[in-house]
Amino acid sequence: MGSIRHEFEGASGDTLSARLDLPADGEPRAYAVFAHCLTCSKNLNAVVNIARALTAGGIAVLRFDFTGLGGSEGKFADTNFTSNVGHLRAAARFLEARYRAPELPVGHSLGGVAVLKAAAELVG
Repeated sequence: MGSIRHEFEGASGDTLSARLDLPADGEPRAYAVFAHCLTCSKNLNAVVNIARALTAGGIAVLRFDFTGLGGSEGKFADTNFTSNVGHLRAAARFLEARYRAPELPVGHSLGGVAVLKAAAELVG
């Protein structure tokens, strides 16, 4: 699995840290955007393992850190559920602008709830 570091502007203007995990076997069949749990990061073992399984199936995965977590700017204390949903929208726009619109929204724990809230807006 190859991985490309990226940064993009989140919903609140902070720079969010991201990784795009790519399948080893050429062009991705689809793109996914991944939202981690409340106080986790894009590098949580569960997140990395799910991304690895998806890339093995030919799906590219953009996993990113919400504001104030992992490598992202800002203060976690200034975030809420609505801001996380906004960051998911920003991640989807980033993917669409740089690669292709995401076709698979994925979330872990509270990130899964945020994905459900924004799902209709996230997929291309």
